[in-house]
Amino acid sequence: MRPDDPSLKKMEPPRLTFGDRIYLPQIAAGLFVTAQHIGGVLFKNQAITVQYPEEQHVPSPNYRGVHRLNKDDQGRPKCVACMLCATACPAHCIDIVGTTAPESWPDREKYPASFVIDELRCIYCGMCEEACPVDAIELTGLYDLTGLTREQMIFDKTKLLSVFDATRDAEPMRYTAPPAPSAATEMLPSPIV
Repeated sequence: MRPDDPSLKKMEPPRLTFGDRIYLPQIAAGLFVTAQHIGGVLFKNQAITVQYPEEQHVPSPNYRGVHRLNKDDQGRPKCVACMLCATACPAHCIDIVGTTAPESWPDREKYPASFVIDELRCIYCGMCEEACPVDAIELTGLYDLTGLTREQMIFDKTKLLSVFDATRDAEPMRYTAPPAPSAATEMLPSPIV
């Protein structure tokens, strides 16, 4: 577009009042919120501070925390090394090395020989969880993730499976496969909705 195009509208910045220019309304609004908090603590006994670790914070149900690698019924990693989670990851923090599955595993062709997530690079967006076709990777409600070195924050397959073992009872797998239909249920007509 050219600068002299008649379809262009010239926008003027809004005129600020004297109070807006000295930030008086914004300061008053901030002091009002602070006074509400002080009044709630003094007169209504509303606690603002949580005494962590004595009182544990309960995150919301849709909170996305530390990753875990789910196991199947036989204790094997559910991952089939399809690389969809690594492809979907916008932070490029997932690295998978797949290998051919043993003959005793007839339900899959590959499994991860190495599965690594760099928790420092992760933005906890949940794209890996959404992309996984077998629901092998999930984000848990664990929020107290600490490490003294960068190497401690790189989770390998063993560490991811141990997170599953630690959270299995508190957080069951969100997505479980529906039971396989039996021969008797396949013959029944489908309900009309």
